Amino acid sequence: MNMKINGNEIRPSNVIEHNGRLWVAVKVNHVKPGKGGAYAQVELKDIVLGTKLNQRFRSAETIEKIRLEQKDFQFLYQQGDMLVFMNLENYEQLELPTEFVGDKVAFLQDGMNVSVEMYEEKPLGISLPSQVVLEISETEPVVKGQTAANSFKPAVLENGVKIMVPPFVNVGEKIVVDTAEITYLRRSD
Repeated sequence: MNMKINGNEIRPSNVIEHNGRLWVAVKVNHVKPGKGGAYAQVELKDIVLGTKLNQRFRSAETIEKIRLEQKDFQFLYQQGDMLVFMNLENYEQLELPTEFVGDKVAFLQDGMNVSVEMYEEKPLGISLPSQVVLEISETEPVVKGQTAANSFKPAVLENGVKIMVPPFVNVGEKIVVDTAEITYLRRSD
C-alpha cells in the first residue's frame, strides 16, 4: 500500500517513514539554492511520540510515503480516562485514552461517528465531525442597543466549553459549532 516518492514531493500532512519511525510532515519549504541541487526542508512530527524534527530531503532521495487506513467508528461511552468506540464494519470495540483525542474530547457525543486513522491496525489519529450541535448553558442576556453584528459575547456550551457567540443567541438555544476552530457557525434548525 505504501509508495516511494522523491524528497521534493513531500507535502504537508503526508505520513512518511524515516529512520524506522512514522512522521507526519507539518511544514514543507522547497529550497532551490544557487549552487547544488534543490531540496525540501521539512518539519516532521513523530506520530507516536509527538517529538519534532527538522529534516532536509534532496530531490533525488526516495522516501517511503505511508498510506493510512481510515476506519469508521462510533463513539459509545467514556469509562474513566478511556473512550470506547465500536468499529462500524465488524462491531469490534476499540478503547483509546482520552489524551488520544485531546481537547476535542468535549465534543464527543454518544453515537457520534468518527474516523480513526490506522496503520497496521494501530490507531494513530482521530477525526471528529467538522460540526456539532450543542446547547448554550450560560451566557449574558442581550444588552439593549448592543446589536452590532460584529460584537460577540462569551457563552458556555453544555459540554463546558467556552465560546464566543453573537448577542442574539440565548441560554437554551442550540447552535452549530466548528469542532476544528471551536467557533460559532450558526443557530441550529
